[in-house]
Amino acid sequence: MRMWRPANAIVVVALLMGPLAASAQLKVMISGGFSGPYEKLLPEFERTTGIKVTTSSGSSQGTGPQTIGAQLARGVPVDVVILSREGLAEQIAAHRIVPGSDVDLARTPIGVAVRSGAAKPDVTTVEAFKQVVLNAKAVAVPASTSGIFLTKEVLPRLGIADKVNVKVAPRGTGAAAMVASGEADVGLLPVSEIVHAPGVELAGVIAEEIQLNQVFAAAVVEGSKEVESAKRLIAFFASEHASAAIKGGGMEPLAK
Repeated sequence: MRMWRPANAIVVVALLMGPLAASAQLKVMISGGFSGPYEKLLPEFERTTGIKVTTSSGSSQGTGPQTIGAQLARGVPVDVVILSREGLAEQIAAHRIVPGSDVDLARTPIGVAVRSGAAKPDVTTVEAFKQVVLNAKAVAVPASTSGIFLTKEVLPRLGIADKVNVKVAPRGTGAAAMVASGEADVGLLPVSEIVHAPGVELAGVIAEEIQLNQVFAAAVVEGSKEVESAKRLIAFFASEHASAAIKGGGMEPLAK
């Protein structure tokens, strides 16, 4: 895994805090998993660097026109992507990422969402997880990385793929909304998407034996005309300075 890093602490300070002579414009495309810390920290980045950022969104993986990969493939202009490491690996393989520009930012496990005020089931063991999803009238998952992992790997491995009523939403926000509305009893999605979703609460994380500790990473997109500014943004979110917001967003910072 190749990761871009500033050469030393002096360079880090210059990258993060020094305003540009002429204000740059950056386009960032982000998936839901890192959105909480990103939205909290972005105003500070813009204020301290003078770089203006326009943000759009897409799912890390999956099918359909709104995945990050599909948007890049049809030429949507983007300077930086922030998405799951699995989704980023697909974009690297498709030669859509500047070589060596990718940086791991944070990690978050799959959690179980329940409607606010509802009883929180035990999901700490594999057997407890099985009973929760088998007894649910519906289980909401996103169509992206965590949902693919659960539906293609976990449920088949447990022998219950055809016994669980899975409802797939395009994004984690949609899966959480199904739980909040009562359309699904539980949702299975990254903890970082549960903790700031309205109308739901985190019941717990699933057992380590069936867990995907999902890494979210950033990278510069091939063809960007703002490579240095893009690297400044990535350095900001990968820095120790961002750690508190990342932890508050239900994630483990991976700053080096």
